[in-house]
Amino acid sequence: MMYFTPLKTAVILGLCLLGAICCIPNLFSTPAPWLPWRQVHLGLDLRGGSYLLLEVDMKAVTKERLDSMVDATRQALRPGAIFYQTLETQPDQNRIILRLRDATKLDAAVAAIRPIIAATGTTGTPEFDLASSPDGTIVLTVSPVELNARARAAVQQSIEIVRRRIDETGVVEPQIAQQGSDRIIVQLPGISDPNRIKELLGKTAHMTFQLVDETANPNSGTPPPPGVDYLPMQDGPSQKIAVRRRVDVDGGDLTDARAGTNPQTGEWVVNFTFNSIGARRFGDVTRANVNHRFAIVLDGKVISAPVIREPITGGRGQISGNFTAASANDLAVLLRAGALPAPLTVVEERSVGPELGADSIRAGAISLAVGFVLVIGFMATFYGLFGWFANVCLVVNLILMLGIMSLLQATLTLPGMAGILLTLGMAVDANILINERIREEQRLGRPPLSALEHGFTRAYNTIFDSNVAAFLAHVMLFVFGSGPVRGFAVTITVGIATSMFTAWMLTRLLVSRWYVTRRPQLLPV
Repeated sequence: MMYFTPLKTAVILGLCLLGAICCIPNLFSTPAPWLPWRQVHLGLDLRGGSYLLLEVDMKAVTKERLDSMVDATRQALRPGAIFYQTLETQPDQNRIILRLRDATKLDAAVAAIRPIIAATGTTGTPEFDLASSPDGTIVLTVSPVELNARARAAVQQSIEIVRRRIDETGVVEPQIAQQGSDRIIVQLPGISDPNRIKELLGKTAHMTFQLVDETANPNSGTPPPPGVDYLPMQDGPSQKIAVRRRVDVDGGDLTDARAGTNPQTGEWVVNFTFNSIGARRFGDVTRANVNHRFAIVLDGKVISAPVIREPITGGRGQISGNFTAASANDLAVLLRAGALPAPLTVVEERSVGPELGADSIRAGAISLAVGFVLVIGFMATFYGLFGWFANVCLVVNLILMLGIMSLLQATLTLPGMAGILLTLGMAVDANILINERIREEQRLGRPPLSALEHGFTRAYNTIFDSNVAAFLAHVMLFVFGSGPVRGFAVTITVGIATSMFTAWMLTRLLVSRWYVTRRPQLLPV
């Protein structure tokens, strides 16, 4: 038990040295971009910044799917000349109501609709439940299973797009996580004014390219013709343009978008590039509609509606619309990141100033220092030399904790600092158990070597059981917790692992080397 081979000694000391090396990046800034410079990042409560709680509009997800299903139903009924009185959506009840003019065509209508709802869901089951009545009424209801699947997918997709948009702005180490079933937490360290971020996240950024109906007059005061919408201009909401509802090219086919300037006019523009599918569609539409207007629509507003002068077949285009440098760059960021599946609403916002963060760091550092000194003083007073062995292991334990957290690029919060202090106390618990057991064995008359052997062996089971129980408890805290609670749990779980190593391996190594060197007749414990 007290014998260490050269290889075992080298491994223990090597791990301690590796932990010290991993701590070094926290003392200096990155010397070169290509170096794997991993550091512990300060959380919002220590560094200062902004906290946003976003909510995904699930009703918009359902409404969009119901609207697309209405269009698909209308097209499915057209070949059979099946006419209807009403075809409307009821988003509150997640269903579509279809009332036929001729009830005798109910079976034909059901046969035409069934193929478009069979196994169309993301779960592999029918997305809609179909019910019909003899009076010619057909009800299509979104199945609850598919509704939940779409909600989960919308939240996950929103998280990914939010992360892309924030990364494009250059914010360092943002924290983005899901909360509950339809909310997203965004923490922005170092950002004291999140207004620009809120504007970026608040836009759905669904871009489409649609032809303009040049025969309709938006200023006539009459409703738009079938298949046409009067959409406002982005620069002047009072000015409207008659845009056909049919989407000729979808913005989802964009592969890149960059802000730039027009070399002829000097105005800011956004240059975009399509993938192969988008380039082909864009080329076909522009080829067939030369000298007609083509509207670029973003979130229901027309950015611009230029006249197609010639076919655009290269898969590249340009958006102009009285942009500034900032607005052109923001639009390019939105297009590169992709469109959100549903609008996001800011339901909570908090800001932490850097002064408050500095005060938190100062208070946390003082508490750590005072706690550390008290623990060292206690161990040295009550256990003498063996207490100093425990103190050395305590310092190594702190270094290993910071080294592992640096490798994980963990975020240190105020609860995390409390976790470090708690870990220091837990770490010496193991040394106290070992020292008390050695002291007891020596009182029973055992020789020094035998007292050391029995002290470490018999204390091990208690140390192992208590640490495993604490480890499992904090793993559950990490799994089911959120925000600062998870930071606290990460710190404690890492601390438990390092304290087990230092208490059981490093302390035993130090005591063993001391005993081999001194060969004492009585243990100074």
